[in-house]
Amino acid sequence: MIYGYARVSTADQNLDRQKDALYKYGIDKLYCEKMSGTKKNRPELDQMLGTIQSGDTIVIESLSRLGRSVKNLAELMELLNEKGVRLVSLKETIDTTSSTGKLLFTILSS
Repeated sequence: MIYGYARVSTADQNLDRQKDALYKYGIDKLYCEKMSGTKKNRPELDQMLGTIQSGDTIVIESLSRLGRSVKNLAELMELLNEKGVRLVSLKETIDTTSSTGKLLFTILSS
């Protein structure tokens, strides 16, 4: 399954650009939020993380949409690694199935 996650920081911001990029990639299901990335508990992200299984893929428009701090990103990436979930970030061209993506994933996870 390929999941997309889109987030903007405030209710008046628009998700359309992110959603378009994620659907163009070919996601099966989209989770969207309008809240600050500094919030540790984000309901849509939490729901997606509770749904994912080994072999699934999460696609984001950029790493900043997933988390706003190095610590938070490292924690999320460690969780995805433990669950066997692939992460693709379109802006940074990170794909954890490539050798470069694995290296970046490992660096961010450490």
